[in-house]
Amino acid sequence: MKGYLNKIIPFSSVDGPGNRTAIFLQGCNFECVYCHNPETINHCINCSMCVSACPVQALSRVDRLVKFDVSKCVECDACTKKCHRNSTPKYKLLTADDIMNDIMNYRPFIQGITVSGGECTLQAPFLIELFKKAKEAGLTCFIDTNGSTDLSLQHDLMSLTDGVMLDVKVWDSVIHKKYIKAPNDMVLKNLDYLIKTKKLYEVRTVIVPELFDNEETIREVAIRISGHDIRYKLIKYRNLGVRKNSLNMQTPSDKMMAHLENIAHEVGCLNTIVV
Repeated sequence: MKGYLNKIIPFSSVDGPGNRTAIFLQGCNFECVYCHNPETINHCINCSMCVSACPVQALSRVDRLVKFDVSKCVECDACTKKCHRNSTPKYKLLTADDIMNDIMNYRPFIQGITVSGGECTLQAPFLIELFKKAKEAGLTCFIDTNGSTDLSLQHDLMSLTDGVMLDVKVWDSVIHKKYIKAPNDMVLKNLDYLIKTKKLYEVRTVIVPELFDNEETIREVAIRISGHDIRYKLIKYRNLGVRKNSLNMQTPSDKMMAHLENIAHEVGCLNTIVV
């Protein structure tokens, strides 16, 4: 079994407890207008538009397929900027053993792995295989998810998962459909399920003042997780690495972030972090 891998960050201190390896899988079923990793959304269709954009000839077309030479790449992202499909020619098809062989090079320095995306639960069978091998190596296994798949039905995956970081983007379903291009009923179902099963480590909400009623979202989430050992991370929208900003979205002020954090505190959710 192989998984579609976008990239691996060997050391991360923001993707779960301790020092962790963050693994980003390719492919997502949400279309957030403010997505900070748009190159992880779709799979490459080998259209070759990116080949001519590469300034160091790290890309070529062979037998109608785009080939990527990692030894030449200078990480300029010219290829992903050229792509019209929110994809990248640089992602790889790897087995769980391939990933674990890489991780074992720095195993003494990490406490676990966190798999993100894209949306990693779209590749649940691969996650199960990877998590089994990670457990054998003594690593904890976390998931960073948009909550779009029914985790209550993923018994094998959840039994191997030590913790989940769940994105709750906006509480209002109509607004969610407008700007995320998908309903949020499953996200909210997973929120309740993860609280009940004590698998929820952290909820994450990106604050985008121009699009969302952030106060409603913060209040509703905070009410549900207050009294539980769950962290609420409020993340400033930043115009870095995002799609072309056609909606005039701006980074919220420190004053606004403090106000939203105070809303969470008022309903009893004190374990908050603003980034």
